[in-house]
Amino acid sequence: MNYRIVERGSFQVAGIKREFSCMNGENLKEIPKMWDDVHADGTNDLLVELNNGKINGVVGVCVDKRSQQPGLMDYWIAAEYEGPQPEGVEILDIPASKWGVFEVHGAMPDSMQNAWKQIFSEWFPSSHYEHAAGPELEVYPAGDPWSSDYYSEIWIPLK
Repeated sequence: MNYRIVERGSFQVAGIKREFSCMNGENLKEIPKMWDDVHADGTNDLLVELNNGKINGVVGVCVDKRSQQPGLMDYWIAAEYEGPQPEGVEILDIPASKWGVFEVHGAMPDSMQNAWKQIFSEWFPSSHYEHAAGPELEVYPAGDPWSSDYYSEIWIPLK
């Protein structure tokens, strides 16, 4: 599993969010449907236009809410953005962090879901890092996300 460690100050993303249950893998079934909606209704094109930060591409942001509401998470489809809040989207502040940036190769959504499983079942148990509090990012650069050679990334805050 190829990865690198990156330190970044805080930044913000602009996008849309939905709440999902993590029970019985519901989030694994429903988040791909959210992506379908965002591509169909033009929101993805808007986010590509808004993307003016260091992360090049559209991001999926996982915000764990289990400490406040067991079994729930917010999932954002957004882009790194600096500026005033654009109409039709919300702003989420991402705190400064040390990030583990993991390479993901292959078609969506399977390659992304498989990479998540591998990070938590293999990488964390064998590394000296722990998951830090804060959002996790899925970075989707331009390209065909259904292609077998598509490149994307997972960013996890580390301590």
